[in-house]
Amino acid sequence: MKKIILLITLVIISVACGAKGNKTETQTTVKENVIDKPNRIEILYFHGKQRCITCKNIEKYSKEVVENDFAKELKNGDIIFKVIDFSTPEGEAIADKYEISFSSLLVNKYTNGKESINDMTEHGFATAKEKEAEFKAGLKEKINELLKK
Repeated sequence: MKKIILLITLVIISVACGAKGNKTETQTTVKENVIDKPNRIEILYFHGKQRCITCKNIEKYSKEVVENDFAKELKNGDIIFKVIDFSTPEGEAIADKYEISFSSLLVNKYTNGKESINDMTEHGFATAKEKEAEFKAGLKEKINELLKK
C-alpha cells in the first residue's frame, strides 16, 4: 500500500512540476566546482524547464546546506554540488544515466571511483515546501553519514 501511495504521489509531483506556466526564473546547467576525485560525495539536483515552488526550494536549500555546512569539503573537492537542467542536451545525457525524468535529488558517494546512489527525492518533496529545517537537517545528516564511511 505504501508503494502505491508513493507512486501516486510521485506521479502527481511529476505532473505539477511539468505544468505549463511555471517558467523557471533562471536557466541552470551543470555546475562543477573542481575536478572529480575518486573519493567524494556528489549532490545532484535535477530539474526541467518548468519548476514548482517545491522544486525551486529543493535546489535553494540544498545549495545552502552544502555552502554553509560543508564549505571546506566543497572547496577541496570532497563534496561536489551539481545543478542539472535535464531539458538541455548536456543535462539530458546525465539524467539518462540515472534514469531521471522529473525533479530529483541524489546524494552519491564515490569510493575509489565506484558510485553508490542515495535517492533523497522523496525526502525533498515531503519537506522542502513547508519544512525547511527538516529538509536541511535530513540532507545534512545524509552527507555527514556518507563522509564518515
